[in-house]
Amino acid sequence: MDNGPRAETRAAGVVRHLEELIFGGELEPGQSLPSESELATTMGVSRLTVREGVRTLQARGLLDVRHGRRPVVAHPNSAPLSGFFAAHLRRDPRNLLELVDVRLALEVHATMLAAKQATRTALTSLELAFNKMSESGDEESFNQADVGFHAVLAAASGNQMISFLIEAMDEPMHHSRLHSLRGRIARGRTMDDVMDEHARILAAVRARDAHRAAEAMREHLIQTRMDLRAFLALPGNGGGN
Repeated sequence: MDNGPRAETRAAGVVRHLEELIFGGELEPGQSLPSESELATTMGVSRLTVREGVRTLQARGLLDVRHGRRPVVAHPNSAPLSGFFAAHLRRDPRNLLELVDVRLALEVHATMLAAKQATRTALTSLELAFNKMSESGDEESFNQADVGFHAVLAAASGNQMISFLIEAMDEPMHHSRLHSLRGRIARGRTMDDVMDEHARILAAVRARDAHRAAEAMREHLIQTRMDLRAFLALPGNGGGN
């Protein structure tokens, strides 16, 4: 049985071996790993050590593991980062303001890229996402459509890394919008104001005006930050005295 530091070293060896198979292209997303016994024999370790290595890669989002089946190489996904963002916000709602700073760094640039290089298909998807927002009949569906608009816009940038990062913020962004709604009301702003901000973003991207698109996104996120500050200043939200 594997125990102690040497077992940890062997488990790290399993991780490295599997990473080489995945990143080296021998195993593509959707393909199953060799059986536990095959891997154990190939690497000269126990099946328990193989399982330990598999669990490590599962936690990193590189493998999908289901009971009764061999582990499968995962398609690229944002799950590990999503868990980080969600946990960070659960610790303190005031971290929502830090999230806006991250979004400013990412989404302003993503919007500029989308204005420069979005395909016709991407522009159509963005228009459909905007229409879904305008047709929403309640706050929950509006917020979901809002998150969707930003995800489609990130995808339109053509930068997969940016798209993954925005996807990873999906859950915290949803909570952010629920909170900013209360702050927006406290500031006397309406849903129409938010729609106007998104309309300016869409119009600039459609016009291929990268500077105007970036500035429209920047202004939208600045307003979002002000809404969140207003929410945090409300009694019971940790921002006021």
